[in-house]
Amino acid sequence: MRVLGIDPGLQITGFACVEGAGGDEPQLIEAGVFRLGGGGGESISGRLVELEGDMRELLDRTSPDLVAVEGLFAHYKHPATAIAMGHARGVILLAVHRAGVRLVEYKPNEIKKAVTGYGHASKEQIQLAVKELYRLAELPTPPDMADAIAIATCAVWREEIGSATFGSGSDAETEPSAPAGGHDARAGHERRGPPAGAEGSV
Repeated sequence: MRVLGIDPGLQITGFACVEGAGGDEPQLIEAGVFRLGGGGGESISGRLVELEGDMRELLDRTSPDLVAVEGLFAHYKHPATAIAMGHARGVILLAVHRAGVRLVEYKPNEIKKAVTGYGHASKEQIQLAVKELYRLAELPTPPDMADAIAIATCAVWREEIGSATFGSGSDAETEPSAPAGGHDARAGHERRGPPAGAEGSV
C-alpha cells in the first residue's frame, strides 16, 4: 500500500510518500515541503491557488492508494494558527477528493503516539523517531517534512495492523472520496527521496 502523508500549512506544507506491504518495514519513497507564497504571491488566496496546483501534481506523481492528513486542532493561545491551517486543509481535502483517492485524518497526539510511543512528543522527538525508523543519515528537516513522514507511517501501520495496535487512542476520522532527491526546479518547492544512508530506493 502506498500512502501519502500531508502536514497542512499556509506557509509550509509537508508531504511524504511511504510504502508498506504485508507487515514489512515501511519504505520512504519521497518526502519534502511546499513553500507557499512564491509563485502565487503573499496573499492567502494566492497561496491556496499555489497549494492546489502543488497537490494535484503530487497526487499525479505519487499515485497513492490512501492520503492521510493531520486533523484540525486549535490551541487557545494561538487561534489564528487553526484558521490558517483550516484554509490549507480545505484545499488539500478538495484536491484529494477530486483525485478519487481515499482519505483518512488523524489527531496530532495519535500520530505522535504511533511513531514515538508518547502522545505529547516534541517536534524534535518526532524527527529523531523518523530518522531512526527509516535509518536516515540525517534528521529530516524542516520539521514539517518529519511530521508528514510520521503521518504517512501512522496510516500505513493503522491500515496494515489495525487500530488495536495503538492502545486506547481514538480512531481516525475517515472520509470516502469520489469515484529524487534535491530541489524541485520551481522556486519554493523542495522534495527528496530518502537522504543518503536510508534503506530503499526512490
